[in-house]
Amino acid sequence: MRVFAAVVPPEQAHADLESFVEVRREVDSDLRWTPSHLWHVTLAFMADVAEHEVDEVVTAVASAAATRPPVPLRLSGAGVFPHVGQARVLWMDVRSDSAEGLADLGSLALGVRRACGRIGASPAGGDYRPHLTLARSRRPFEATSWLRVMDAYAGPSWTADEVTVFVSHRGTGKGRPHYEPVAACPLGATVSRG
Repeated sequence: MRVFAAVVPPEQAHADLESFVEVRREVDSDLRWTPSHLWHVTLAFMADVAEHEVDEVVTAVASAAATRPPVPLRLSGAGVFPHVGQARVLWMDVRSDSAEGLADLGSLALGVRRACGRIGASPAGGDYRPHLTLARSRRPFEATSWLRVMDAYAGPSWTADEVTVFVSHRGTGKGRPHYEPVAACPLGATVSRG
């Protein structure tokens, strides 16, 4: 099964971004907007975890989270993957009001990935780029105008104080996946199972 560890924006940040994005969803485009209840900032993604190994993943994530401080964050600005001329993913940037904030988030992601890797959960690799996925497109598109619009967003500051472990269940047909939270792992504390 697919398992991931993520930071979930709190209600205030979530509601603020939702009000900004809501009217933009109505624009006629090929974008498939991510429903707001699925919004998160992924730290580690494991594509193939056996059901009996989920508890081990939770323990690994909890151990990594317990050694890291809460992280001051905000959603502000936008970007695309892979690049503006051939975009397939439109995302909201994750920033911090503190100089150490993004470094702490990167350290948290690295710690979670390493902890999961040590138990054989094999997190996806590559450079870590914190982001919140807003929309995807089946076909590449030129994203300059979308970036101009979305880059104007600057959300409220908030403090990430836990990492949530999710199991991702595939949607049926063209349906969206369903993310089931299985544990909340406090930063600098102990685990609380969902």
